[in-house]
Amino acid sequence: MLCIILSVLIGLFTLVLLFSTRVRRQNEPPLDQGLLPWLGHALTFGKDAAKFLARMKEKHGDIFTVRLAGRYMTVLLDPASYDAVLGDTASFTQNRSQLLKSIFSLVLPDMQPSAERTLMEQHFQGASLSKLNGAMGAHLQSLLLSEHQGCRSAEWSQDGLFSFCYSLLFRAGYLTLFEGRDNDAAVYKEFRKFDGLLTKLAYRSLKGEERQTADSSRERLWRLLTPVRTSGGSESGSWQQNYCRFLRGEGVDEETQTRALLLQLWTTQCNAGPAAFWLLGFLLAHPAAMEAVKAEVGTLHHLTNGPVAALQAHRTPVLDSALAETLRLTAAVMINREVARARTLATAGGREYHLRRGDRVCLFPFLSPQMDPEIHQDPQLFKYDRFLNEDMTVKDAFYRNEKRLKYYTMPWGAGRNVCVGKDFAVASIKQFVFLVLTSLDVELCDPEAKLPPVNPSRYGFGMLQPKGDLQIRYRLKRTQHRM
Repeated sequence: MLCIILSVLIGLFTLVLLFSTRVRRQNEPPLDQGLLPWLGHALTFGKDAAKFLARMKEKHGDIFTVRLAGRYMTVLLDPASYDAVLGDTASFTQNRSQLLKSIFSLVLPDMQPSAERTLMEQHFQGASLSKLNGAMGAHLQSLLLSEHQGCRSAEWSQDGLFSFCYSLLFRAGYLTLFEGRDNDAAVYKEFRKFDGLLTKLAYRSLKGEERQTADSSRERLWRLLTPVRTSGGSESGSWQQNYCRFLRGEGVDEETQTRALLLQLWTTQCNAGPAAFWLLGFLLAHPAAMEAVKAEVGTLHHLTNGPVAALQAHRTPVLDSALAETLRLTAAVMINREVARARTLATAGGREYHLRRGDRVCLFPFLSPQMDPEIHQDPQLFKYDRFLNEDMTVKDAFYRNEKRLKYYTMPWGAGRNVCVGKDFAVASIKQFVFLVLTSLDVELCDPEAKLPPVNPSRYGFGMLQPKGDLQIRYRLKRTQHRM
């Protein structure tokens, strides 16, 4: 009996090896399958994708194929060649259905991506964007200052900078886009639990207790978002009302609409808070940068009434450059495409590589261009004026292999699928930093404290998050207190 069992196990193992092993064909990218049958490099990739892909780049160059849990992914790390993928929507398609199911327990019908994008553009561009920016500024100011009503200006409050930034930007964004009332704090608290397990949901690596926490948190968020959906919004043209109307037009039932709102809650609110944390953290850690930004926003503060008017009426080149540098260092989106049909990929260097149908293609701008030493000198360092010319215009001339690059930083993606909410997110972060620096005195609790390291599991999921926090203390400025 034991011999029979061993024979069966050996046979199954042999089948796994046979059907999960690939032989590199002529003109295909370098192939690295890893030592583990079927799994390949999946565990290493999930633990720290940036570190793993940097090692693969050093070993194989700007293009290579790796095996990840039975799938083959070709990674392209030459920004001069990105348009060959981004511009060919017939050969390279998006397929997010598996992630939506794993993370949000959401199954949407086949919808035209262009129709959904058009809806989003109606709300995040032009006059609608100006209206959203105004509402966001009002909510930020109300939340930030309401906590200090009645406080003496000499009284210091203490908090973690990440918690401080994420809480205020999330809640203001939720009130602006989802028009929730009186439950923003509860939604934020539950969202943080859910977001903390998001990468494990994506990689399906949750342990038993974590699974229970993720499921209960997701269900509670659905309940909290249900009144938002059924209320119809306070205005007939609101973003969330039109989004739900769009889903109904696509035949989506009410339960799925609520689940889709959780997807949109994460999509719209998961990046601004972490981005503001890193920006303020870098400024606090670099006094020269802080002084330059303070001087710029302080001048505007005395010229105009409020952050929205100030940022709409005046340029902020120093703040813009500091934010761009922050995003270069901490935005780590992965752009994934499915190879819909076998094709030959021509790179900017003149080489051609054959790609197989059914494989995935991944662009990881965090490694290149953003952290590429050939493009950005000392890429690991924060330089607030990296994107500034001497005449205070935007510096956009960056080179690799002596050729000027179209893509020198890509925090918002690129091509036809660049983030629709980019301008709203940038405006929200700038309004928040403007308010903090003009309304509060902020300093590190420990002047020698360093920024915490990044959580490596967040690579590929938008803005990086810290592994830990940075303790700050803050109080109302005396002038603000008298107002």
